[in-house]
Amino acid sequence: MKIKAIITGASGMVGEGVLHECLLHPDVEEVLIVGRRTAGYMHPKLKEIIHPDFYDLSAIKDQLKGYNACYFCLGASSIGMNEKDYHHVTYDLTMHMATILADQNPGMTFCYVSGSGTDSTEHGKMMWARVKGQTENDLMRLSFKAAYMFRPGFMRPTPGLKHVLKGYKFLGWMYPAFKVLFPGKVSTLQEVGWAMINVTLKGYEKSVLEVKDIIRLAHTA
Repeated sequence: MKIKAIITGASGMVGEGVLHECLLHPDVEEVLIVGRRTAGYMHPKLKEIIHPDFYDLSAIKDQLKGYNACYFCLGASSIGMNEKDYHHVTYDLTMHMATILADQNPGMTFCYVSGSGTDSTEHGKMMWARVKGQTENDLMRLSFKAAYMFRPGFMRPTPGLKHVLKGYKFLGWMYPAFKVLFPGKVSTLQEVGWAMINVTLKGYEKSVLEVKDIIRLAHTA
């Protein structure tokens, strides 16, 4: 099986890290980036669509056919946002694109980057966790071949990439200590990319992937 993947969020840290691993991997045949601005990459495997409005994808809908994976790495911080606005930029945006992709590509594996601490009950105290939980739950109800919810914690950035967040740059040197102190909460960004590729190729027994699952999948031969 060869992977033809759509990646969102490639101009951000996680999406760029996943893109990097896809471009290197021999089983990834083609990658389509969909973003509001260019990710700044050129590669023989790579195509890019710049589209300003993720709430209306009708103009590019037909260009999203023919793919068997989506690595949805697009997201926004909840800091300074009320629940209504965060729900709009997280749940509404994600479900709009995912619904189109499920209709266009029924054989697709969909990987959604959520976060450690996401609330599957949708009733917890943390606003962002409730919204992410609702998004996860409804993604798993769509007609994809498979849908996996990735819940990474702290990720050591991949060296040399362009879009590493400042906080991760500052704390990256502490990764070895974090790995010892919090083994279930930290991974590398490289492992997140490898895990998405491996779950597309081989599947996994769980739909919600915590950090330990991500690491296990990343190193599955």
